[in-house]
Amino acid sequence: MKFKIGDLVTRNSYNNDLLFKIKSIDKDLCILEGVNIRLIADSKIDDLSYAKNIEDDSEFLSRIEPINIDRDDYFYLPGKILHIDSDKDYLNRCMNYYEKSHIWANGILESENDMPFKIADYLKDYRPDILVITGHDAYYKNMNKLDNKSYKNSIYFVNSIIEARKYEKSHDKLIIIAGGCQSNYEALIKAGANFASSPKRVNIHALDPAIIASTLSLSDISEDIDLKRVLEKTKYGSDGIGGIKTKGTMYIGYPR
Repeated sequence: MKFKIGDLVTRNSYNNDLLFKIKSIDKDLCILEGVNIRLIADSKIDDLSYAKNIEDDSEFLSRIEPINIDRDDYFYLPGKILHIDSDKDYLNRCMNYYEKSHIWANGILESENDMPFKIADYLKDYRPDILVITGHDAYYKNMNKLDNKSYKNSIYFVNSIIEARKYEKSHDKLIIIAGGCQSNYEALIKAGANFASSPKRVNIHALDPAIIASTLSLSDISEDIDLKRVLEKTKYGSDGIGGIKTKGTMYIGYPR
């Protein structure tokens, strides 16, 4: 069976549970990227099958339809989002989601290891209310869950948060959402994130960071968000993302 870059496949040894796109092929080894899940994996070619049933996310996506703010005599000023992502495809999906939600957002493509060195300049340039720092990560099983060395990219997310908090210490003035699949949740929260992945070291959906950011952007600045409710909007709920009580960032005015 001959595969090529861009083919949609599943892994036989994992009961064909997740949908992947082939990113590169080197002899008999393929590098795979999750189509909906923020996961990079490798696989032997003989372990792959062409995807027969494309994952249906309609039920999940129906829970997170963009909020309509064009609805009455008031005017609304949603919080500004700066979304930094290491994956072009995921970044584009999140930016499309922000656009449908009528939210001001800037997206920047940046590798995880470069994020800590550039975060301060990005914050000065864009001055967001909400900062998303995401991409790919992985937890190496049977290692110390609290040690950043047990993760593929958690240390870069942690250092990015630390640099961001040098710019703005207040969790209310700059809301930070950070992490990828299986990230060191405790370390990200301790570093200063409002929301982070992943409490149970599970994968997260490509849109999960954008879902949290959009909800905060479109929530009243004077009110605490419903923490449990916003987490329930994500693919795997509080297993995938957790956080602290946080106020919204949207100003509401009258008349339009």
